[in-house]
Amino acid sequence: MTLTLNDLGWDIFFSAQCAETDPDLTVMRLSEIHRDCMTGITAGETFTLTTPPEVSTGTFAVGDWVLVASDLRVAQTLERKSLLSRRAAGTDARTQLIAANVDTLFITTSCNPDFNPARLERYLALAKDAGTTPVVVLTKADLSDQVDDFVTRTRALAPDLEVLAINAKDPADQDRIMALCGHSQTAALLGSSGVGKSTLLNALTGETLATADIRETDARGRHTTTARTLRRMRNGGWIIDTPGMRALPLNDASDGIDALFDEVSKLAETCKFNNCSHEHEPGCAVRKAVKKGELTTERVARWQKLRLEEDRNAETMTQTKTRHRGFAKQIRKMKHANKGRKGY
Repeated sequence: MTLTLNDLGWDIFFSAQCAETDPDLTVMRLSEIHRDCMTGITAGETFTLTTPPEVSTGTFAVGDWVLVASDLRVAQTLERKSLLSRRAAGTDARTQLIAANVDTLFITTSCNPDFNPARLERYLALAKDAGTTPVVVLTKADLSDQVDDFVTRTRALAPDLEVLAINAKDPADQDRIMALCGHSQTAALLGSSGVGKSTLLNALTGETLATADIRETDARGRHTTTARTLRRMRNGGWIIDTPGMRALPLNDASDGIDALFDEVSKLAETCKFNNCSHEHEPGCAVRKAVKKGELTTERVARWQKLRLEEDRNAETMTQTKTRHRGFAKQIRKMKHANKGRKGY
């Protein structure tokens, strides 16, 4: 099938950026990114693209629109409508790009022990900060007798949150998902390993990708997706598949956190002290709301944890490494002081 740029998601937002560009450059959308090259698609054709020597493929995201020279080198990246990114794991302060120009973010989790409200809140903060519409997809609903409870707990995380409890192999449930990402629109699929992303992707695209069983002990699965890839859905929409994420360190997502915890953030602004820790200070509006039953201590604790993480994420890589070295030094001192004592 021959696809037009409009079929790929091209619209006036992107075309307006090309008004004064070199007409010899070709518009393509990135569908895969590897260490040394990328895959671009245009008008139904697929090309292997490279970057200038000084440019890393890590600066690009699947879903990006780029302008390509005749030698298949990427000459320019167009401004993005949205960008999903996270902070690299560990002490690495770099930003890892997840997907670009995403309209809808399908956040997947299962109706089993994998369900974790705190993890879902991270994904929701990511979506809100990126400017995409989040939809939580509760998979394996056909295997649970507590579906209504899972749906209720999920909807409590954010007002007007779209929540779908599905059996990924049910055609009716597949249609419900595709209805939220129509022709030429783009969705991304995020979630932990073992929640059924590959099964769902197969159903939405009509392809046959490898799937793996989950561990019975903790409902966690093994990675079956190893790279981010842009794929076409059966209804003409596009979906970006991503590897399962064990952790989601947020990156410069303060606006998303404030939007997700809007009721807590607004109360915090009315505390007596600007630097209120919401622990013991007099005049704390947040603690007052908790005492009155208007907020739960669990939700406030998760908000505080994300805000603290966001503050630390503002550190430079050098500051992060310095802090970790300082912590390691304290541990060594403690071990030295306790050396020779019973149990050491």
